[in-house]
Amino acid sequence: MKTVDPLYGIAAFLAVAAHESFTAAAEGLGLSRATVSAQVADLERRLGVRLFHRSTRLVRLTPAGQVYRDHLSDLGQRVDLAERAARAEHTAPEGRLRLTAPPDFCQRFLIPWTAEFLSAHPVMRIELDLSNDERNLIEGRFDLAIRGTIAVGPNLVTRALGASPLMTCATPDYLARRGRPILPGDLVGHDLLHFAPLRRGRVWTMTREDEQVAVPILPRLELNDGSALMIAALNGAGICQLPAFVVGDELRAGRLEAVLTDWRAGEVPLHAVYPDNRLIALRVKAFVDFLARKSRRQPDLSGKP
Repeated sequence: MKTVDPLYGIAAFLAVAAHESFTAAAEGLGLSRATVSAQVADLERRLGVRLFHRSTRLVRLTPAGQVYRDHLSDLGQRVDLAERAARAEHTAPEGRLRLTAPPDFCQRFLIPWTAEFLSAHPVMRIELDLSNDERNLIEGRFDLAIRGTIAVGPNLVTRALGASPLMTCATPDYLARRGRPILPGDLVGHDLLHFAPLRRGRVWTMTREDEQVAVPILPRLELNDGSALMIAALNGAGICQLPAFVVGDELRAGRLEAVLTDWRAGEVPLHAVYPDNRLIALRVKAFVDFLARKSRRQPDLSGKP
């Protein structure tokens, strides 16, 4: 059975009611008079009532037509508001932005930056999901994700925000007690604190010029949250390997000390990921542009001293 569009004929009906003329209504809608007349007739058949009194010189609403128009009186205004709201998605950053990001990045950078962004955009609202887990942006109805190394699907767009070097570090007290590793292989004799979500597993890979060493590790402590792992290191539990955006402040304050500084442990890239859409909502674009500007000014993210 064919489904009838419940809105079919309503625009024609409202135009005729406003102009009290099929000809004037047709001109206003950019349709032929015959099309407008046919749409109104179809609407009357569907409703089972006559909406207009018609004569060669006069078109007037019937009582049923008057009641019908009264109930539709704000439809034009609602359509106009809906159209302006849709256009605003691409003309002004407003509305709700829903995003997901790693907890440690949020605590150090994203939450303060978000507060600054909201202050500059008072009609914006942000919902933030703190998680290292993979999220399906479409099914989860996320506008945006901040992630590290990712496999970008066919319906996603990615924009690089920066890359944070991995730092191998421990407290001065721990290093005084246990000694400072000179070569990557020396790590095997230490208490190691491992970030569980690393894709490469329980291996710390370090390079120096053309030399590369992969150190299999048996973690003394393994956690899935970088900030929590840093707290363990600050309490002298062992040596951790975390991105500079997590431990940068602690290194500069001397609460942690970097080891194996002539070896590179790699870096953690950060990307903004969002659904591929030719008409990306301006709120998403504005927030990603803002994050990119902030990231460029942060040494722990930009890679600049």
